[in-house]
Amino acid sequence: MLILDTECFSDYWLVSMLKLETGKIRHFELHDSSKLDTKLISGFLNADTIVTFNGNNYDVPLLSAAMAGYNNAQLKALSDSIIGSKLPSWSILKNHKFALLKLDHIDLFDVAIGQSSLKIYGGRLHAPKMQDLPIGPSASIPASDRPMLREYCENDLHTTALLFNALRPQIDLRAKMSVQYGMDLRSKSDAQIAEKIILDGVSRVTGDQYSKTVYADNATFQYIDPQIVTFKQGTLNEIFAKILEHRFTLGGNGAVCMPDWLRDTKIKIGDTEYQMGIGGLHSCETSKYFCSDKDYALFDLDVSSYYPSIILQQCLAPKSMGAPFLTVYQGIVTRRLAAKKSGDTVTADVLKIAVNGSFGKLGSKYSALFAPELLIQTTITGQLCLLMLIERLEDAGARVVSANTDGVVIYCRHGLEHKCKEVAFDWELDTSFTLERTDYKSIGIRDVNNYVAVKQDGKTKGKGVFAPASLAKNPDRQIVATAVAQLLAKGTPIEKTINACKDINEFVTIRRVQGGAVWREETLGKAVRFYHSNAVHADQYIHYATNSNRVPNSAGTRPLMQLPAEFPADVHHAYYIAEAKKLLGEIGC
Repeated sequence: MLILDTECFSDYWLVSMLKLETGKIRHFELHDSSKLDTKLISGFLNADTIVTFNGNNYDVPLLSAAMAGYNNAQLKALSDSIIGSKLPSWSILKNHKFALLKLDHIDLFDVAIGQSSLKIYGGRLHAPKMQDLPIGPSASIPASDRPMLREYCENDLHTTALLFNALRPQIDLRAKMSVQYGMDLRSKSDAQIAEKIILDGVSRVTGDQYSKTVYADNATFQYIDPQIVTFKQGTLNEIFAKILEHRFTLGGNGAVCMPDWLRDTKIKIGDTEYQMGIGGLHSCETSKYFCSDKDYALFDLDVSSYYPSIILQQCLAPKSMGAPFLTVYQGIVTRRLAAKKSGDTVTADVLKIAVNGSFGKLGSKYSALFAPELLIQTTITGQLCLLMLIERLEDAGARVVSANTDGVVIYCRHGLEHKCKEVAFDWELDTSFTLERTDYKSIGIRDVNNYVAVKQDGKTKGKGVFAPASLAKNPDRQIVATAVAQLLAKGTPIEKTINACKDINEFVTIRRVQGGAVWREETLGKAVRFYHSNAVHADQYIHYATNSNRVPNSAGTRPLMQLPAEFPADVHHAYYIAEAKKLLGEIGC
């Protein structure tokens, strides 16, 4: 594997390569006193798999132009066109005559979840050094500045390598999928893979090729009765009837507009209020804590593969494809279940991407699967069916304490569990969907998007602030949520968890700062990492370079753009302990 990155200025262009297996780095420069060694570069490019971050849209076009003989001024003009226009590079390249290099290439940009910057991904992965471009993009580069740019590019190479290693399971799976389906899927997101697999499958059935369906501006459509929804409560029946009568409108961005009346409607069932939306149902609880004991059970019921199940149960297919879409989709689901049952995890994981990733494309106006009326049919059906389950559980005497998109959390006396099982079974028969149960020791809910649940085996499940660090989430004082979770799961005092932790990554916050950040006259860049310090006054903060506004939650903090060899002596433990106790109170404890 050869990690590759480029930098471009009006009088200087740099391509740097890191051999992943050896750690060796080579730099190739183009400026007024040098020429590119295209033969040597070609040797490197043809010998290895090239790995980039956003290389398809930027680095590969620039590299191709440089190899074709573009000078610095021409490269800078091309770079500015790609960056400034915000158009895909292929549309920019229509005005240029060079051919793109044919490379064995993996671009990590779409594979990594979250669509963030390389610097932010580096922060999420605890990269040793977070660094923004040290020189303005319009600057002239004298010979004395070239070493600094090479060093900067080397750091980006190491960050890209860090990201590649974190994504190796996804890359390996995509490589296997590429062999299975005869197309290169290594640089594709889950949704892009799903679209390609489904379109390929439908085309094999019909012999036709499919492109996106174009909808008129402000197109409208109605939700169709799925014939599986029934309510006892008059209010729920009124809402259902109003949904059936409403004409949903398509916005200019391809998203379905949420009607004001539905957004403003709070649905009360038992002691809990619920709110419907375009994306899914959610409950409106705040600051709640529940625990199971000798008298009460606490568990959730989640619908297995909810949206794919609705698509198949309701026979929802894009108009341009019709029945062949459902044939292909059902085939993928059936094969996945068989692979999962037989222990073929690779095939099961491959097909899981195709099943789940396809739903998002129903709402993408750039996709051949774009079908906003089907997206609404799927999500509204899912919400109505959950409300039907909630109503039945409450009627049986159980208390539904939380709901979100594809599941509900139930708190009831042990004597009512058999009745809940009957309700769940009858609901499964009426809808054809399948419920899965998970038992909890306790659950603390700040709100529907931030909660921590302790399972019967002592493991925790969290969302929002309680979710574990990942590529999709910026670290934000993770030790605070960890301390609360450890208290609930094991009874470990908050002070003990925080004081014993010697991993500075648990204490940092990472934020993207539009226009760049400054601390004590020091320029930090657009992606910053910092921690709360007892050696920094509470009135001191990191601020935006553009307007001096405070970066949120940065008062009394110290930047940590480079990780230290030892745990900092000035970490403000008392601050983190106070924040953990505050969070504990916010979940009702």
